[in-house]
Amino acid sequence: MAKQPEQILEEQLVDQLQKLGYAFVAIKDEKQLISNLKSQLEKHNSIVFSDKEFDKVLNILNKGSVFEKAKTLREKQHIVRDNGESLYFEFLNQEHWCQNQFQVTQQVSMEGVYKNRYDVTLLINGLPLVQIELKRRGLELKEAFNQINRYQRHSFGVNSALFQYVQIFVISNGVNTKYYANNKNQTFKQTFYWSDVANKRLTNILNGFTSQFLEPCHISKMICKYIVVSETNKVLMVLRPYQFYAVEALVERVKNSGIKGPHKNGYIWHTTGSGKTLTSFKASQILMHLPQVKKVVFVVDRKDLDYQTNKEFNIFSKGSVDGTDDTRALVKQFADDTKLIVTTIQKLNSAIGKKQYLDQMARMKDERIIFIFDECHRSQFGETHTRIKSFFNNIQLFGFTGTPIFADNAVKNELGKRTTTELFGECLHKYVITDAIRDENVLKFSVEYVGRYKQKDESRTNIDIEVEDIDTKELMDSPVRLEKIADYILANHARKTHSREFTGMFCVSSVETLIRYYEILQAKKLAGQHNLKIATIFSYTANEDDQDANGSMSYESDPPPLRMVADPPAPYLKKGEEAAPTAPVIINKHSREKLDEYIGHYNKMFGTAYSTKDSVSFYNYYNDVSKKVKEKQIDILLVVNMFLTGFDSKKLNTLYVDKNLKYHGLIQAYSRTNRIDNDVKSQGNIIVFRNLKKATDEAIALFSNKDAKDIIIMEPYEDYAEKFGAAFDKLLTVAPTVESVNQLTTEYDELEFIKAFRELMRIKNVLTTFADFKWEDLAMSEQLFEDYKSKYLDLHDKVKFDTQKEKVSILEDVDFELELIHRDEINVAYILKLLANLNNGSKADQEKKRKEIIDLLTGEANLRSKRELIEKFIAENLPRIEDNETLPDEFEKFWNEEQVKAFKQLVEEEKLSEPKTEKLIESILFSEREPLREEVLGLLEGNMPTVLQRKKVGERVLSKIMGFIETFVEGIVG
Repeated sequence: MAKQPEQILEEQLVDQLQKLGYAFVAIKDEKQLISNLKSQLEKHNSIVFSDKEFDKVLNILNKGSVFEKAKTLREKQHIVRDNGESLYFEFLNQEHWCQNQFQVTQQVSMEGVYKNRYDVTLLINGLPLVQIELKRRGLELKEAFNQINRYQRHSFGVNSALFQYVQIFVISNGVNTKYYANNKNQTFKQTFYWSDVANKRLTNILNGFTSQFLEPCHISKMICKYIVVSETNKVLMVLRPYQFYAVEALVERVKNSGIKGPHKNGYIWHTTGSGKTLTSFKASQILMHLPQVKKVVFVVDRKDLDYQTNKEFNIFSKGSVDGTDDTRALVKQFADDTKLIVTTIQKLNSAIGKKQYLDQMARMKDERIIFIFDECHRSQFGETHTRIKSFFNNIQLFGFTGTPIFADNAVKNELGKRTTTELFGECLHKYVITDAIRDENVLKFSVEYVGRYKQKDESRTNIDIEVEDIDTKELMDSPVRLEKIADYILANHARKTHSREFTGMFCVSSVETLIRYYEILQAKKLAGQHNLKIATIFSYTANEDDQDANGSMSYESDPPPLRMVADPPAPYLKKGEEAAPTAPVIINKHSREKLDEYIGHYNKMFGTAYSTKDSVSFYNYYNDVSKKVKEKQIDILLVVNMFLTGFDSKKLNTLYVDKNLKYHGLIQAYSRTNRIDNDVKSQGNIIVFRNLKKATDEAIALFSNKDAKDIIIMEPYEDYAEKFGAAFDKLLTVAPTVESVNQLTTEYDELEFIKAFRELMRIKNVLTTFADFKWEDLAMSEQLFEDYKSKYLDLHDKVKFDTQKEKVSILEDVDFELELIHRDEINVAYILKLLANLNNGSKADQEKKRKEIIDLLTGEANLRSKRELIEKFIAENLPRIEDNETLPDEFEKFWNEEQVKAFKQLVEEEKLSEPKTEKLIESILFSEREPLREEVLGLLEGNMPTVLQRKKVGERVLSKIMGFIETFVEGIVG
């Protein structure tokens, strides 16, 4: 079947949009766009603007960034009319979102750095709020994503910058369609498929997607209600379909309930890692604005989650949550005008159970209050749930969980076996782990079972008989076994974490075992066997079992407020204030002393001053550990139970397991590793040192479906090796030899080579995480892979540095995925070590080593810009260096001299102000952002170029400055 041209696809889409109720309007340029905007705003607001009045409107619209414009779009507006009267109007009707004006146009031209024409634009009240970019069938969807990024750089912000009001982008090649918010910081992995309420994808833009997602009332509702304008990060975020359906279900259940209770409750089953906090925030935000709702209370079950959730809620809307520090503050919030409360189950229990608060709380008994319970599989199985329902007369309870309690994984306690459905009623929306993996919202798991425990058969020589279920304490705690596991982790950690680009966590069975592991790893570090940054945190209760993390929950009747054995003295607690409920009980003084010792190592490593002297310092230590894991400053975090639930870090990709897990505890723990980050992070690595195969299979079956194992677990090593061979065969059809890449005649041929090699890299990236990986198993040698990689990088450099051309190359929209090439340990410091050995051996050996170094410089993306200078150093300076100890100093001297020369050459060639250029480079390094074109042009001395020249000059100078930084600053140390 012939490929469908973009033009035909575009015409069919515009025709379908008109049938849905969009009025077609022909708009070819900005002038016509502004003229149409005036008439649409007049129609929407039932007013007429004079030219001067509309200039004031345009002045309002022209101000600010994309984020600030998103707020302007949603605010009521005011101008002073020509006759001096005040005029109030709006750009968007948010409460009655269907009562806006809907239009569609196509091929609007805007001229910025380059002239761009946009495919299909949806106008709401005359403003371009949805932009659709199309590619013909067969092309990668990512090309449309990259094209929009190019528009962001080149034309969206020019002149009146009305296209910065776009709220949602849609990209499609006909058969695949995705959407995302206008946030230029996000990657292609943050684009989403739309689906129906049963999580069935609607990928074809003409068959399902347009009629469901782009229908005027729905897209208007998405913009008005389901985009989060994040005050903290100054970005827009849009909900994914399952988040949308969950919030809609909660809102409808509240709206459809009567004025007085009892009301129907419900729960949301969204798998761990699928963005539950954003969903619960948006639900809370919408519910708290319903006139019949007095308050929304978001309840968590531990103070550490209280901290994290409170922080994340405020990321979405700064200051929206008034977090409570103690029960008295919570009681005050129930009494005042606070609409949204975040608190812990312990403090809520105290508020309705302690005599001193009952009079104040009694006033709230009949108020319409919505309770939303985070991780309700843990917080709601004791007496507190019953107590809350008994105390309040007019409440509704909703739970969020990634791992519900079913009959299969329920554990009997004094209240009997209770399931999530028994406590909350029906499940209002499901999005299980198989859905999330299919949608690429979380990663698959690669589970490796390491260590097969065997016993000797004395009647036969050198024959081991495997015993599957050996799990005796003597064997598990054997010093020999613990040491072997520690050695395995040290030997494989770099491989698993892609040269420590990611971090790992090691969960063990008890505090006692954790201490042994920590001591082994610390001793090996002091012996110089590794340089990993190891940290730990645990409740200093010796051998404490966390029922939840083990998946065998004995639900306590009520979580008791834990107190330190020696209560903190007066300075730590205000008068009448209760001790923090998370301060652990001290049973074994030795374990606490050990923890303080290990915190001392942490303090020395990071220049901090934490301890267990009081709950505040311990809590701050917890938060700092959390932060440093997320910032990948900690390589391996040893835990017993902490951090196995409720902790999210994109940079954590590996979990080592030496404890028994099952059901929800197992899935929760594994799910610490599967957050989406970048192209390098292809899966979550689970390395299990116990016989958990059966438990893993059962947990996956329970929380998805019985056939889900093949979807959730990565395929075997041999299957990926076979896929690598198939990808190599495809590469050879495009470029049979390395040299043949040079003979590719068209950009389309080059594009095919880029795609073929990129797919090879993706598979190789997965293969290298397996402990069994070796090049001998593959159809391609490592040297041949490196040679092709050099050609791939050559094409990248060609696109990157060809700044003189006016024609836009199709390769500009291709993602080269250099993340899959970059290796942190290969840097200038590494090259210096190789240079130190270059003069050793015979002349032939030296020549061979020299070639290896040059090949390495050619093949490493982060060193290619430095290749010419390092070659110069080898040729001119290395022969006269007799003492290798002076090599680093000599290289630094050479590098500084070359840097000064290059800087002077840059400012002289482009006639730049030397001090201004130096200051701008410092600013780029500090802010980690590219400067605006006006900032670059401000460096020029003498006559300013003409308007037409400014674009080209600005691009050229910026390219040279960024090239200078890449060559002389980035990757010089490490």
